[in-house]
Amino acid sequence: MARAGQSQRSRRPVDRLKNGLAALAFIAIFAPIAARSQAPTIAAPQAILLDYDSGTVLYERAADTPNFPGSIAKMMAVAVVFREIEEGRLSPDTEFKVSEYAWRRGGAPSGGATMFAGLNTSIKVSDLLRGAIIPSGNDATIILAEGIAGNELGFSVKMNEEAKRIGMTGSSFHNSNGLSDPDQKTTARDLAKLASFIIRTYPDLYKIYSEPDFLWNKIRQSNRNPLLGMSLGADGFQTGYLKEAGFNLVGSAVQGDQRLIVVILGSKTEKERAEDARKLLEWGFRSFESRPLFEAGQIVGEATLYGGQSGGVPLTGTSAIKLLVPRNGDERITARIRYEGPIHAPVQKGAELARLEISRGDQIALEVPLVAAESVAEGPLWRRAMDGAYELVVGLLRDGYAKIAARLSAATG
Repeated sequence: MARAGQSQRSRRPVDRLKNGLAALAFIAIFAPIAARSQAPTIAAPQAILLDYDSGTVLYERAADTPNFPGSIAKMMAVAVVFREIEEGRLSPDTEFKVSEYAWRRGGAPSGGATMFAGLNTSIKVSDLLRGAIIPSGNDATIILAEGIAGNELGFSVKMNEEAKRIGMTGSSFHNSNGLSDPDQKTTARDLAKLASFIIRTYPDLYKIYSEPDFLWNKIRQSNRNPLLGMSLGADGFQTGYLKEAGFNLVGSAVQGDQRLIVVILGSKTEKERAEDARKLLEWGFRSFESRPLFEAGQIVGEATLYGGQSGGVPLTGTSAIKLLVPRNGDERITARIRYEGPIHAPVQKGAELARLEISRGDQIALEVPLVAAESVAEGPLWRRAMDGAYELVVGLLRDGYAKIAARLSAATG
């Protein structure tokens, strides 16, 4: 198991001078073994490979660079619909009418991906979901958007609210279907977060993504996800394409007790997109193993506390913390606790206070939330006064350093 290092209490002057960000660093080192398995060469300009269970990033390339999602935006739309169903506001048997806008914009007349919904017909939500997921029908997502929110604009508000709730900080959605919009952007990392969220939150509804085909209006269409036929254990997600963005893909696959999520953005061809995803998944399943770092409930470290009965609060994970590492690896594993300070008492047990940032070599491989392992009550008046005076002095020093740095920066131009 990894161990936290120096007590946070003895580091206050150093920590509090870092622009208000308190941080405790510690190192855990796994014994190096010979050579490590090299990641495959891929052509995609943006990509990420994520272990679903631990959240470990196994591979990334420009994972925070914004790109147009194309039809992958439907994943966000579907997540909104799944939530409406799960929370009882929408039934799979509810029927929505096909408007002329949905029919012309996303149906057969549009020439794009469609479920071939008939104008002025009424279709069950369960069928619209399959139409949006399996053949990636633009009409299906527009009909769902209009049925739930009245129009696409109103539905995009829901999409962005849900994206924020999931923690997709690099995404902005303006329509449900992924058709060209200069303001609609996402990142590989955000899409991996979205995929993990859907699998974890809606396991039964997620199964639709693995269905091989969909029959509607006497037309049978195959699932557009190329990974489903590659014997990789794939069971979802979606593909997308826009001329200005290239070919995109989000996929998930299971082998044994391990699930990996892969995102490919900006490929030049469908073949290149599928091949890059296959390479990363095969390499991930072959080359990594899980290592425990902290058991459930184990103290990871301590955060400085102001005005409390004690000068710090112990931190723990919300569950066991483990990391995927190369089977034959020589990378140094380091970790850092980060939190915004000062943290003021009282603190309730279970309150999220910090994040544990674990790096494998130079790459951040895992970030997990840390919570208070125990409650800490407000301290006596004399302690609060001392902590307040300390924070005032450190704050003045911090501001002074900031002004000096700004002047030096301006002078050196």
